This record gives sequence, C-alpha cells and structure tokens, in this order.
Amino acid sequence: MKFSAIIITIIFFLGKTSIAQDLKPYEFPRGNMRLMFYNCENFFDTFDDTLKIDESFLPTGDHHWTLAKYYKKVYNISKVITAVGQWSLPEIVGLCEIENRKVLEDLTKKTDLKKFHYKIIHKESPDRRGIDVGFLYRPDKFFPINYEAIRVKFPFDANKPTRDILYVKGTNIYKDTLHIFINHWPSRWGGQAETDRKRKFAASVLRAKVDSLFKADDNPNIIIMGDLNDYPTNNSVVKVLRAKTSFDNIQNESLYNLAYYLQEIKGKGSLKHNGEWGVLDQIIVSGILLNKKNKIHTTPDNVHVFEAPFLLEPDNNYTGVKPFRTYLGFKFHDGYSDHLPVYIDLFETKK
Repeated sequence: MKFSAIIITIIFFLGKTSIAQDLKPYEFPRGNMRLMFYNCENFFDTFDDTLKIDESFLPTGDHHWTLAKYYKKVYNISKVITAVGQWSLPEIVGLCEIENRKVLEDLTKKTDLKKFHYKIIHKESPDRRGIDVGFLYRPDKFFPINYEAIRVKFPFDANKPTRDILYVKGTNIYKDTLHIFINHWPSRWGGQAETDRKRKFAASVLRAKVDSLFKADDNPNIIIMGDLNDYPTNNSVVKVLRAKTSFDNIQNESLYNLAYYLQEIKGKGSLKHNGEWGVLDQIIVSGILLNKKNKIHTTPDNVHVFEAPFLLEPDNNYTGVKPFRTYLGFKFHDGYSDHLPVYIDLFETKK
C-alpha cells in the first residue's frame, strides 16, 4: 500500500467513530435536486507548481503543509459535502480556493465520495497563486451539455489575473436545462474600496454572459453561485450584476439574490469578519426559478447556510461562534474552512 493510501486510511478509521453523529441531517428536508457551494480555504496539494506562487503550501513552506495535513483536509471537505447532502449527496457541488484538478480527483476518488461517482469539470485559471474554481456533479443526476471557462481580464491591471468564471450548461433527470455559474471574484486584500473596481469588472463579465442567455433562450434557468467577496448590497452585485433584493413582482428574466434573503431577512452569514456575520458566498437565480408554474422551482426559504456544529467553534474574541478554520495564521488548526457552505434545493413542480 502506498504511503498516501496508508495516511488516508488511518484518517478515515479515526474519523468513523464520530462521523455518524456529526453527519446527522440538519434542519431542512431535502428537495429533488440540491446544489451547494463551498469556499474550501486554501485547498492546495503538497507539490510545487513552478508556474504558480504556491510555495507557502509546501512541506518546506511557512505553513508546513505536509501530506498528512493535506489528506486530513481532503477528508474534511468530503465530510462537509456528505453532510450537506444528508447522506443523499448533492447533485452539484461548486468549489473555490482549490489549487488544481488533482485535489478534486483525490476528493472524489480517495474518500467515501467515490461511491457516488462524482465527475469533475475544471479549467486551470490564470490566478497567480494557482487558485481555481471547480464543479462536481453526479452523472446519474446531471448531464452536462457544454462548459466554458470565462476569462476575467482586467483592462486596467492586466498583470494581476484573477480566477475564471466557470459556466456549465446541462440537464437534470427531469429534462430541465440549467445554466450554472461558479464564481470566485477578486478579494478585498488591499482594502475594499481599492479593490472594488475589480469585482465590478468581474460582475460586468458575468452580466454580459447572463444577458446573452436571456437573449438566446426564453426564460432560462440560471443559477449563480460563488464567493463574490462582496455582500448582497454592494454595488458590484446590485448595480453591475443587477441582482434584485426585492421578491415582489418577480420577473422571469431578471436575477434575484437569495443571499440577500439569507443575510437581511434570516440574519445568517457564511463568513464572520470582526465579529459580524455576512454572506459573501452567494446564490442568485433567474426569476423563472421562483415561479412555481415552472417545471422546477425554489423559494428564498429553500436557500440555506449550512451551520452544522462541527464546522463551528467558540469565538473568544467576540461572541458566539465562528467558522472552524484549517489555519490560524501559520498555525495548523485542523478545521475545515473560514467559510460555511451555502446550498439551494430545487423542487419538481407537481401538476
């Protein structure tokens, strides 16, 4: 048995004693189709990519990212996906802060996720650190037609490329066509105001693609998921992407930000910053998906932040709890991520 296989076998053996308790269903009944998004917090492998700035996450780097730590991370992410699915795993999983296809291969083939035969859609992004987005799907539940990595190239800062937007078109078992976008917009590193135009530009690229879908199809089923690094009320989302925050008089070919409902109505958050919860990890849908006469539909109440206790720890600096992270600074903390997953349920409309 290879050394890596021995490590992951030990990790699974140790985790099995508590997994049954940890993975009990949380709060909400499952719909006919579940889609989730998760920022994995620096999900790097342990190998040096000489074309990327990934030295910090190597065994010799300042995070001392060893094979054992890596495989514990692989196991932890698989545990989260399983828990969100409530044992019937999500049909579609969008991920960000992943380094490459290898980590997705290890996630889907070297954990219990292999029982569900997840397939991978991934394209290498030009991000300098090697950070990508990824798309997993259950091939018995979702059938891709085509996909595209949409390049976000700043005309004002061409030397600092960011992540592509991953677009996937496919059908489900009910023969409904879905247009799904996985996003990881530029971070706020350097200041919110200083980096604002980068997120606005990413929003404009996404909006242009959305407009092309509205023009080409009647009432397309559009689902936008991702870490936008802005909140539902920021200008990049409200004014540029034009994701509405009011759910009155819904129009089929407009976008509606269900993350606003999570944050402002339910008081939930996927990330905690300076003691305040907010939703950076957003789910936005076209209005047709909020129309109960459509073949598939959802409602704002069917979008959730996954708040399982094992993903949280006490917040000693402020109050309440906070996400249980993989690292605190350069110290390995043995957690999951600094973000919580978000997910949406779709329902088949019964006639």
